[in-house]
Amino acid sequence: MHVDGLVTVSSQAGPVETAERLVAAITARGLSVFARIDHAAAAAAVGLPLRPTQLVVFGSAKGGTPLMQAQQVMGFDLPLRALVWQDEALQTWVSYPDMTWLARRYGLPPATEQAIGNMTGFLQALVAQSSGAPADDELDAELDETFPASDPLPWSHDTK
Repeated sequence: MHVDGLVTVSSQAGPVETAERLVAAITARGLSVFARIDHAAAAAAVGLPLRPTQLVVFGSAKGGTPLMQAQQVMGFDLPLRALVWQDEALQTWVSYPDMTWLARRYGLPPATEQAIGNMTGFLQALVAQSSGAPADDELDAELDETFPASDPLPWSHDTK
């Protein structure tokens, strides 16, 4: 599935486990989970069917503020979000924003390129960790070295 501005990755786990893993990965890196919106539960509450669909809203002012300093309306797409959803074939997916696409959308200056690149890598790592990919000790070690829990916001820097 392709939607402009989104990255979508399949998960080897079901939707509940994938969402739980995603939240655990986010909090382990020191970010805040601001909201979890269960769209399927809301649909069921009004008598409408919807396959499992959960939105996780997360981030940190330390990470997002520099991007908003560069282009304040970037706040429309911050904090970050990831959607865990299940398709008609019962495959679970995680969709999240393509940061490069967002940078183009908002016309972010070149000074933000490193921040955008680091944030992209961070999102990829979170989703890989939550999607149930087989354990890869070498990848885990690289992830811990690149994005240590003691420095949870590697993309945060002055973008002026």
